[in-house]
Amino acid sequence: MKKYTRLLTIAGSDSGGGAGIQADLKAFSACGCYGMSAITALTAQNTVGVTSIHPVPVPFLEAQIRAVFDDIGVDGVKIGMLHSTEVIECVAGLLSEYDCRRVVLDPVMVATSGDPLIKEDAIEAMKEILFPVVHLITPNIPEAELLLGRKIGGAAELGDAAKELSVAHSLNVLLKAGHLSDESLEDVLVTLESEKINIYSNARLKTKNTHGTGCTLSSAIASYWSKGLEIAEAVAEAESYLHKAIAAGSEYAIGEGHGPVHHFHAVWN
Repeated sequence: MKKYTRLLTIAGSDSGGGAGIQADLKAFSACGCYGMSAITALTAQNTVGVTSIHPVPVPFLEAQIRAVFDDIGVDGVKIGMLHSTEVIECVAGLLSEYDCRRVVLDPVMVATSGDPLIKEDAIEAMKEILFPVVHLITPNIPEAELLLGRKIGGAAELGDAAKELSVAHSLNVLLKAGHLSDESLEDVLVTLESEKINIYSNARLKTKNTHGTGCTLSSAIASYWSKGLEIAEAVAEAESYLHKAIAAGSEYAIGEGHGPVHHFHAVWN
């Protein structure tokens, strides 16, 4: 019998379908994996913004995660919105208990619309409790600044900032350049295995349909990594997939704000 590459997303739900577990599951499928989910919170959300967040009780979150691990099993994990210290403690404890490999954390703190998605005290809990059981983090510049406690001046500082985060927390770090205004954007990857900085360059695409890009990229990385690629190669494949998804999504009109990327651009258009 064939076996799926099994990916679990632990994240919030986006009722608009562009980000959160909806984007994660679409990316898993598009990248050839079997997707599963444990929902941390429900959001009332669309392309314009987040109007309400309804946290899932921690015991029920734990039950979702255990149900997946105890029966189906997991080859890789993608983590998104963890809005409170209690949720972070639950997830970190379970990942440690099940001895997870290839855990990718997109440290979601602020939505594309600018809406906050995490409590302030949870940021420290994330660094102290969750980072030790995570293998790769994929912050954008505002998130990296929150984690570092300082500003990042521009593209020239991304490598040093990624190295600082990697050394401080013994993690692989992909620092994303999307918040810069440059026409060519260069994400940087620092791995624990090598001091070399891997650079992934993409031309900036002129589109407002960028909702869920962070979710999609981290999910694609988890997919390719869990399918057997080395981390630098998995990031390269995921970067290419996302760039094509943004390009295809730019051709569609949906909602009044930041629309989604086209996850299944290789299947239908």
